[in-house]
Amino acid sequence: MFLKIKLFLAAMFLAVVGSQAQPTEAPPNWFNLDAQKEHVAGVSTNEAIQYLAGRQGRTVIVAVIDSGIDIEHEDLRDVIWTNEDEIPDNGIDDDHNGYVDDIHGWNFIGGKDGRNVGPANLEVTREYRRLKPIYENAKPSKKKEYQYWLEIKKGYEEGLAKAKSQFYFYDSLQRAIVRADKLMRAYLDSDSLASEMLAQVQSPDDQIMMAAALMGNILQMVGDNGVETIVSQLDEAVEHYRIQVEYQYNLDFDPRPIVGDNPDKLDEVGYGNNDVRADDTDNFHGTHVAGIIAAKRDNGIGIDGIAPNVKIMAVRAVPDGDEWDKDVANAIRYAVDNGAQVINMSFGKGYSPHKAYVDAAVKYAAQHGVLLVHAAGNSGQDNDVTNNFPTKKLNKKGPARNWIEVGASTWHADEHLPASFSNYGKSTVDVFAPGVAIYSTAPHNDYRNAQGTSMASPVTAGVAALLLSYFPQLSPTDIHDIMVQATHKYHGLEVIKPGTKDEKVDFGDLSVSGGVVNALEAVKLAESWQIGKKK
Repeated sequence: MFLKIKLFLAAMFLAVVGSQAQPTEAPPNWFNLDAQKEHVAGVSTNEAIQYLAGRQGRTVIVAVIDSGIDIEHEDLRDVIWTNEDEIPDNGIDDDHNGYVDDIHGWNFIGGKDGRNVGPANLEVTREYRRLKPIYENAKPSKKKEYQYWLEIKKGYEEGLAKAKSQFYFYDSLQRAIVRADKLMRAYLDSDSLASEMLAQVQSPDDQIMMAAALMGNILQMVGDNGVETIVSQLDEAVEHYRIQVEYQYNLDFDPRPIVGDNPDKLDEVGYGNNDVRADDTDNFHGTHVAGIIAAKRDNGIGIDGIAPNVKIMAVRAVPDGDEWDKDVANAIRYAVDNGAQVINMSFGKGYSPHKAYVDAAVKYAAQHGVLLVHAAGNSGQDNDVTNNFPTKKLNKKGPARNWIEVGASTWHADEHLPASFSNYGKSTVDVFAPGVAIYSTAPHNDYRNAQGTSMASPVTAGVAALLLSYFPQLSPTDIHDIMVQATHKYHGLEVIKPGTKDEKVDFGDLSVSGGVVNALEAVKLAESWQIGKKK
């Protein structure tokens, strides 16, 4: 039993180690702030907009390919794109684009009966299910296809085992803390616990002493008021791994029949439905992303998004699991065909069986002058050597020039500048942008903090939209080059390498730009860039 308590305490240490490393709270709306004035590593949005004061910007359509968006949110409804060529709810494809009643965008993972895909498999699970009947009993071979099967098999089996182990671990820990907390409150006849009270507990009952020891150590780490926060974090961890076990790694689970399409017909048009809100699923992620880009500025409520003069096109293609290549590619094409100039893609996965079809959509966007902004991923890995799809690396071609890959940074201009979870890459990740403790819109007129490269990507997309609004002659390549060149550099800053405990690396070696997105400097550079283009 003593060993069990030690395991619990070790888990608690892991749960709070991040907050111990970065003890101060992020200032509200910090991602918009200025490094010099407010002393946080924001992107200087407010200074950029002030610099542009008096100029007339044009409206820029930004497509958000994500999990769904609460388009009725108080801080978003005024910035949601509307398809003016479509008559609402008449059941007719008025604009002849192949999508019926696509008033505010399209949902590629919904069914014609109104149902929507929520949880889904990971791509490694889908590939394992596809390949297992072919290769499970096949003779070992050095052929590429068989080696791919071995990679998939290993990835799936290790992932499932880890998910089950983590689910059991966090579930047991959460239950133990809740039980100990209730037991000590009853034993001490107190509505609250304090570490001093627990240190004085003496009882012949081993259960009482173990509960006192567990809660005492927890309170010493998180403070006397931190138990609810820890339990809440553990609830999230339990739910995360429960979904992995029950859905993402479950070979018997396949939600695709909900959509009712032909999965093998990649260029299919019109499947899905127009329910871009998808309230019957978890649409927090997409709602949060949309708010970072374009939540109504200066309206006295909620938050200020990065960019004014933006309309958000809602394109749902991301389930609670891995997205399908078919939907990603068709979502890009839909956004391009319906006028989006910037597409934000805050998602990613380790395998892409139909990468060529996605690559074709990326090229299609480039041909139509559309910029793609993509989250680098949250595995603390080097994307120069590890896959994170979709990717700007095109098959048999150089990197897509209409693509910005984004890592996540914190508000700390010190060794903790890169987020500990962020992917990085000297040649594959273009820039870093704020992605920790980002306060933004949540469904049903709520607001919440979230973190991830999923948040850093829309910060970057918002700055790109700001540039396009005031400098419309800039091409996607121009925007890419300007934003890479105009980052805020932290010259010589040694930081903790993401994915490691204390390994140090120069921040400039983690990305192409070596810096954090800076809206003010990007605006100034865009101004001179455009003048140069006119000559």
